[in-house]
Amino acid sequence: MKAVNFLFFIIFLAIGEFIAVMLGAAVHPALGGVVGVLAFFLALLLAIAIKIAYQWERAVILRLGKYSSTKGPGLFFIIPVLDTAIFVDTRILTMDIPAQQVITKDNVPVSINGVVYFRVTKVEDAIIKVQNYRVAMIQYALTVLRDVIGEMTLDELLSQRERISEQIGRAVEARATAWGLDVDTIKLQDIDMPEELKKMMSRQASAEREKRATITKAEGDKEAALNLSAAAKTMAESPGAMQLRTLQTIDGLGPTASNTVIMAIPLDIMEAVQSISLLKKKELNKQ
Repeated sequence: MKAVNFLFFIIFLAIGEFIAVMLGAAVHPALGGVVGVLAFFLALLLAIAIKIAYQWERAVILRLGKYSSTKGPGLFFIIPVLDTAIFVDTRILTMDIPAQQVITKDNVPVSINGVVYFRVTKVEDAIIKVQNYRVAMIQYALTVLRDVIGEMTLDELLSQRERISEQIGRAVEARATAWGLDVDTIKLQDIDMPEELKKMMSRQASAEREKRATITKAEGDKEAALNLSAAAKTMAESPGAMQLRTLQTIDGLGPTASNTVIMAIPLDIMEAVQSISLLKKKELNKQ
C-alpha cells in the first residue's frame, strides 16, 4: 500500500471507529463492535479504490479482465476487486541493445551494440497488444539490426553509421506503431572486429598515409624542377641576370673574415679579359 493510500485508510478508519463508538454508546455496545469491524473493512476498500498517477503516468483500467478506460494523470478511483489499474510510464525510455555477433555482406564477423530511445504513445495498445512492450522492442530491434547489417559491407558499416541507424529506426518504427510505441531514435554504439582484422586495417591505413606522403613529395619535387627550369631559362635569356645572381650570393655570405669565396667566372669573360690584356701588351711593346 502506498503512503497516500495508507493515509486515506487511517482517515476513513478513524471516522468509522468514531461512528462505531457513538452508536455503541447510544444504542448498544455490541452494535458498536459490529460497526467498528465493518468500518475497518470499508476504510480498507476505500483506500484501495483511490489511485494517483504522476504527470508522466497513465493507468489502463481493466474491469473483470476487459479494457475499460485510461486514467491519469492525477487522482482517480477504481472499483476494488472488479478493477485492475496498470500504470505505464509515457516518458522517453532508454533501452540498451546488447552486443550481437553479426556477419556483414562481405563475410566479416563484427560485434555491435546500441541503444534505442522510445516512448509509449497509446498505453492501451502497449498493454493489450503485446505481452511486454519493453522486451518486444529490444528483440525486434535486434532482429532488424542483424538483417540490415547483413546487407552492408564492412566499409559501409564503418563509414555510414548514421544512415544505418536511421534505416534501422524506420524499420523498427513501422512495427512499434502497432504496439502503441513511438521510436525516437536508434544509435549504434560500439563496432568491434577481430584483432587480426584490426591489425590489417591499421597496416592499410598506414600504407595509405605513406602513399599520400609520397605523392605530395613527388608533386613538390615536380614543382621545384619546373621553377628551376623557368629560372634557368630566364638567366639564359638575360646574360646580366647570372652576374646579378652571383653578386647576390656573395653578398649573402656576410662580412665574416673566415669565409673563403671561390668564384666561378664564365669562360667567355676570361677570354675577353685575356684578349684585352694581350692588346695592352702589344701597345706597350710598340712604344
